Amino acid sequence: MLRYWTAGESHGPALIALVDGFPAGLAVDKPAIDHELVRRQGGYGRGGRQRIETDAVTFLSGLWKGVTLGSPLALEVINKDAKLERLEEVERPRPGHADLPGSIKHLGGVRAVLERASARETAARVAAGGLARQLLSVFGIEVAGWVTELGGIVLGGREGPLAELRRVRDSSAVYSLHPDRDPEVTGLIDKVGKEGDTLGGVVEVRVDGLPIGLGTHAQWDRKLDGRLAQAVMAVQAIKGVEIGMGFEAARRRGSEVHDPIEYDAATRGGPMLGFARPTNNAGGLEAGITNGQPLVVRAAMKPISTLRKPLGSVNLRTKDPEEAAYERSDVCAVSAASVIVESVVAFEVAAALIDKFGGDSVEEMRGRWNLYHDLARSR
Repeated sequence: MLRYWTAGESHGPALIALVDGFPAGLAVDKPAIDHELVRRQGGYGRGGRQRIETDAVTFLSGLWKGVTLGSPLALEVINKDAKLERLEEVERPRPGHADLPGSIKHLGGVRAVLERASARETAARVAAGGLARQLLSVFGIEVAGWVTELGGIVLGGREGPLAELRRVRDSSAVYSLHPDRDPEVTGLIDKVGKEGDTLGGVVEVRVDGLPIGLGTHAQWDRKLDGRLAQAVMAVQAIKGVEIGMGFEAARRRGSEVHDPIEYDAATRGGPMLGFARPTNNAGGLEAGITNGQPLVVRAAMKPISTLRKPLGSVNLRTKDPEEAAYERSDVCAVSAASVIVESVVAFEVAAALIDKFGGDSVEEMRGRWNLYHDLARSR
C-alpha cells in the first residue's frame, strides 16, 4: 500500500512528507518535483510569504544514487520564514479557519492550531505528489490541472493533448486554459484585494493513459472515486468535489448521463482493449473502477478565511466582541490549489496503480502491467 504522512508547522523549521510503500528502482527527477513546488507558490493573487520562500525538496532517506530503494522516503521542504518561537498567541479567532474549533478541541491556544492547519502544509503534499507522478509516467500516465472558474468568472476547460494544455496553462497568470482572459481575472483580483477581501474558484484535474481496472467495486473504502474525493476534500479550503459530469448528472435523465459502450477489434491492442466511449460523462470512473477514459476531477475552493478587512469575532480571553485577527495571507490562491489538487490526485492514482500491479519494484510492476494487458486481450 502506498501512503504518506506530513509533518511540520507553517513557521516551523521545515515541512516533511514521509512516503511509505514506494517501489524500488525509480530514478527520481528532483528538479521536476522542485518545478511543481515553484508552481504551487505562483499564480496571481498570492501574498508576501511567497516572496520569502524558495521551495525545493531534499530527500533525507529512501534514495541511493538518486534511485528509490523500496524503503520509506522522507522528503523535506525548508521554511525560510521559520519564526514560530517568536510569534505571539492569537486571541481573536478567524471565522472560516480552524482557530476556534481547534483551540477548544485541544484545550489550548489558537497559535498551536493555525500553524498546522495552514495551507503552507500543502508544500509537503505537492512534493509527495511530484514523486508519485514520476512513477505514473513510467506507465504513460499523465496528470495536469488548471483553473476553470475564479471569483465567479467561468473560464471553462479545453480538449486536446495534455502536453499542449499544459503549455497553454503555463502561459496564463492564473493557470487557466484561457490566457486571453487573464486581464479580466487579474483585474478582479486586484479590485477585491484593495477591498480587503478574498476570492475562491474551481479547479479541474485530468489524468490520461489510465488502464481499465484501477480501484475496486468490492469494498466501500477502496473505491477509487471515494479515495480521490477524500484526498481532494482534505486540501485546505476545498468545499466540494465532483468527478466527470458531477452534480450536473443529478439534473439530467439517465439517457443523457451514461456513456454508451462501443467495440472496434482493430483497436484491441491499445489501452482501451478495443472498447470505446463517444462521451466521458462518468469522468473515467464507473463503480469505483477506472474504465480507460480520462479521469476528470473538479474541486471547489472557498475564498481564503484570512481577511485584511476582518469579520467579527470574539476575544477568547475577555469574551468581548472584536474584529478577527489578521495573519499575512493571499487574496486568491485558486491557482495554487490547482497544483495541490493535481498532486493529491496523482498520489491516489499511483496508490491504486501499486494496489493493482504490486509495489516492490518498478521492474516487477512493468511485468505485471504487460501480463495483465495480455490476459485482458486474450479473453
